[in-house]
Amino acid sequence: MNIENLIRPELVEINVAARNWEEAIRAAGKLMVASGAVETRFPEAMIRVAKEFGPYIVVAPGIALPHAQPEDGVLKASIAVVRLNEAVNFGNADNDPVFLVVALAAIDHEEHIQGLMEVANVLGNEQCVEKLKAAKTKEELREVFFIKEEAI
Repeated sequence: MNIENLIRPELVEINVAARNWEEAIRAAGKLMVASGAVETRFPEAMIRVAKEFGPYIVVAPGIALPHAQPEDGVLKASIAVVRLNEAVNFGNADNDPVFLVVALAAIDHEEHIQGLMEVANVLGNEQCVEKLKAAKTKEELREVFFIKEEAI
């Protein structure tokens, strides 16, 4: 699946207020629910996974990748991207505080891995991360994920 189809315009938001990591995950989940990508139980499933397995979802400095299982209510493969107006701690000493939440909803394991690989190409690139921080609009933020590796 093409990343442009996963990160649809209605799944991106900037300057989102969150007092803590749970609110940050819920903000991404709210976009997914509103777009019809997941059932209303999915955001809480992402929080449950984070509580159960710890803050491993903070995969890089300032970036969290919450997710849950397909059976937790995924209706359509999607990635929601939320940039917080103020970074929050997720409990990961190496990578806190988090300014960007990239939530993944996959239909199956294969799609989950593919989505993670697509996102990792962007989040693993320092120039792209700087562009994510500097984006002035939702559209600019979204477009950073579509930069092809050879253009980076």
